[in-house]
Amino acid sequence: MQRIIDLTLSVLASMAAFLLSWPFWRDFEYWPESHMAWWIYFVLGFVLAVYVFYVFIGSLHILFLHGADEAAAPAVANGETAADKGQRS
Repeated sequence: MQRIIDLTLSVLASMAAFLLSWPFWRDFEYWPESHMAWWIYFVLGFVLAVYVFYVFIGSLHILFLHGADEAAAPAVANGETAADKGQRS
């Protein structure tokens, strides 16, 4: 389920980037001679953007997991739990 969410977020972010880079917003100033070359450029760029966003989101998951592990490590090393400290769990 997490992979589907990550892929959906990646596609949405790539679509936003695609729309921001569309030549229509710039009065078609950047259209090359070959429109086919332009479409290939956009399709390859979109696929690459989805991949980059997907890897970035996956890296964030790993980063937050390591942060949670590091935060929990001192309590586990001391053998303490919330009940040992008199705190509510």
